[in-house]
Amino acid sequence: MRRNGVRVAIIGAGYAGLAAAVALADEGIPVEVFEASRTLGGRARSVDIEGVRLDNGQHILLGAYRQTLALMDRVGADPAASLLRHPLCLEYPGRLRLVAPRLPAPLHLAAALFCARGLSPAEKFAALRFMQTLKACRYRLTEDLPVAELLRRHRQPEALCRYLWEPLCVAALNTPVAEASAQVFLNVLRDSLGAERAASDLLLPRADFSALLPEPAARYVEARGGRLERERRIHGLTRSDKGWRLDQQGSYSHVVIATAPYHARRLIEGWPELLPLAAQLDALDQEPIVTAYLQYPETVRLPFPMVGHAGDYLQWLFDRGALGGPAGLLAAVISARGRHQDLAPEILARRLHEEIASILPDLPEPRWHKVIVEKRATFSCRPKLKRPENLTSLPGLLLAGDYTAGDYPATLEGAVRSGQQAARLVLG
Repeated sequence: MRRNGVRVAIIGAGYAGLAAAVALADEGIPVEVFEASRTLGGRARSVDIEGVRLDNGQHILLGAYRQTLALMDRVGADPAASLLRHPLCLEYPGRLRLVAPRLPAPLHLAAALFCARGLSPAEKFAALRFMQTLKACRYRLTEDLPVAELLRRHRQPEALCRYLWEPLCVAALNTPVAEASAQVFLNVLRDSLGAERAASDLLLPRADFSALLPEPAARYVEARGGRLERERRIHGLTRSDKGWRLDQQGSYSHVVIATAPYHARRLIEGWPELLPLAAQLDALDQEPIVTAYLQYPETVRLPFPMVGHAGDYLQWLFDRGALGGPAGLLAAVISARGRHQDLAPEILARRLHEEIASILPDLPEPRWHKVIVEKRATFSCRPKLKRPENLTSLPGLLLAGDYTAGDYPATLEGAVRSGQQAARLVLG
């Protein structure tokens, strides 16, 4: 049902912006989406490398990502076809193997820890005790603190930290454990390891991140009367008694800024009413993510589509051949800040190849490689961080993005939830 006088512009066609657009289109609201790039998806988008459609960064989803999965269903992007679902499996070849069986929660986690290879009985008990303690306090802390300090207070053994808690924290929050928010990390544990068994499932994309959700969502919005304009960068906002204008064009009752926070900061420049918001955006430090693609001969494959590595640089390694990509193509991922940033791409690729060779004996040289550095991939998720609300102090102006106030760190699920919340606020 159309609502008289409501016309919405959304700046940014990433996961947050398109989640908002779909929710508004479902209510019959005229929506116009403006995207600066030709490719949809924002900071989770496809790129063409050596004639292969890949992603600007390798990401995974979890079974706990309910809103993202529901949105995929809504727009016709079948999650069963687009995602390889596998019970939680943490594999560090030669070091640790932890697999959650298909048992009801919490038996699945207890069985996974009990049967884990590479952990001593004392380490398994320490992990179970930690999770039980978190459950008893409903995954809430009286005061936020760094994850490293939380693990120290709960006397988590070094091996458990190195191969379980720290990798999970850095992968989820993209922030070093010495600085990462323990409360946000607990929110992630609550909804994954601490929830029903399926919530901890790994969902590994078989499609690139533009095709996974943004492109189907765009088609869905356009089929319902919305409009999406690519390669259209918005430079400024103005406001009158008739509504909002973008670059002195159009007239909108509401504008949703669904860009990265540093782009949102530029768009709100010059509005005295938004100075406190500008200060919040300025306070958001950014963390990088590095993804290095290495193409090996077609016979090269991993024991599982995703394996961990606790070496000097490499954190996670993905077998793209097992996920519908070219056989022999591996994606090496390094999250958050670190000394890898001091290395030139060629040298970093060489170091990563050497670490991969420690996992796969007799590994030949890669035929080609490509290192992609997203220098501002996510905000730094630190304790007690004051994140901006969706609603700004100017009527009709809203924010959407994985950095806005919410339980989750900068994840696809966080972006989708933020976009849907912005749409709810528009609808009143």
